[in-house]
Amino acid sequence: MRRRFALTLLLAAVAVLQAAGQMKIGYISSEAIMQALPEAIDAQKSLDALVAQWEGELQKMQADWKKKFDEYDKKRLIMTDQMRGETEKQLRELDNAITDYRNKKFGQNGEMYQKQTEVMKPVQNKLFQVLETIAKEDGYDYIFDKSGEILLLYANDKLDLTQKVLQRMQTFGK
Repeated sequence: MRRRFALTLLLAAVAVLQAAGQMKIGYISSEAIMQALPEAIDAQKSLDALVAQWEGELQKMQADWKKKFDEYDKKRLIMTDQMRGETEKQLRELDNAITDYRNKKFGQNGEMYQKQTEVMKPVQNKLFQVLETIAKEDGYDYIFDKSGEILLLYANDKLDLTQKVLQRMQTFGK
C-alpha cells in the first residue's frame, strides 16, 4: 500500500514536472546493476560464504541440543530430581546460547548486517559517484531507483527547497 502511494505520488510529480518541461528525470534498477557488476557479485559471494559458515555452526549447535534433549527424554523417568534439574538447566543454557548466537550473527544489527554494509559500501559509493557524474553531464534533475521501494538517488542541489521551507516554517504565523 505504501509503495503504491509512493509510486502514485511520484507519477503525479513526474507528470507535473514534465508538463512544465523544465525537469529531466531518470531512473535505474540498482538490483540489475548489482547483479551484473563483478565487484557486487564478488562481495555477495563472500557474504554468502560467511553466512553459510554461520548457518553450519548454528545447525551444529541445534543438532547438539537435540541429541542432548533426546538423551534426557529417554532417561528422564529414571533420573533423580537433582539430575533432571541439572540436565534441564544445561538444555536451557544451550538453547539460550543458540538464541544468542543467532541474534549475534543474524539479528537486526548483527554481524551479517554489519558485514553486508562493510562489503557493499564501496560498491554503493561507486554507484552513487557514477550516478552523480551522469546526472550532471546529462542534465538530470532527479534519478530514482525502481528496485524495491522508490528511492531518490540523486537530486539537483539547485532544486532543494529545504532551507526555504524551514525558514518559512519558523516564521509561519508570527
